[in-house]
Amino acid sequence: MKKLVAYITSGYPEKSFTVDLALALGDSGVDSLELGVPFSDPVADGPLIEKANHKSLELGFKFKHLLEISKEVAPKVDTLWMGYFNSFYQQDMDKLIPIAKELGVSGLIIPDLPHEEALLYSELFNSNNVSNISFVAPTDSEARIKEVVTNSQKFIYMVAYTGTTGSGQAEDLQPFLHSIKKHTNTPTYVGFGVNKKTAKEKVEGADGVIVGSAFIDILLKDNLNYTQKIKECRELAVIIKNEINS
Repeated sequence: MKKLVAYITSGYPEKSFTVDLALALGDSGVDSLELGVPFSDPVADGPLIEKANHKSLELGFKFKHLLEISKEVAPKVDTLWMGYFNSFYQQDMDKLIPIAKELGVSGLIIPDLPHEEALLYSELFNSNNVSNISFVAPTDSEARIKEVVTNSQKFIYMVAYTGTTGSGQAEDLQPFLHSIKKHTNTPTYVGFGVNKKTAKEKVEGADGVIVGSAFIDILLKDNLNYTQKIKECRELAVIIKNEINS
């Protein structure tokens, strides 16, 4: 069974909604949940996620809210934190990773932390049984791919193209996937530009998909109330899970 990872922006439109949505997604086929940490300059994210980040911050999101959300969600849905390194560094990594373990958070996804710098924290992550998710991109050389994925944990975040999330650009991923799988047995999940129209194509040869902008697009719809937003997100999760496994 191929896996579905869903990204949602923490605290948008409010903390209690994030909890309700996360639990609903967990009941709708989502295997792992990325709780996005709102950041003022989310360089790897497209315009939809950037907009949700800014709205959450404008509404008063604080890092403590991520911890409060995680406390309710992580025991019930496999939960990861997705954010930019400055957000985590400011909390003191030596203190934060044990807190993640205590809350039941299984991993962190930090797109702006280079592999070489991430190695400095390997012992901290490993000793707390929290994964630091590895990224690989089409621009990486064969040697670079081998270096990054050899000791990868939980899953590899395979960037489907060079750019930002959500734009849905198409390209042949098979040679890239082959290069990754030569060097590791860690599952490879495809992210960037995955939605209900592209999921079946993107997942070919991979072990799962990561979907963010398609969910955030629903959350940003002002004409929907909270119940309707959760309903549409649930329906989208079911559709994509079926698509990648059909």
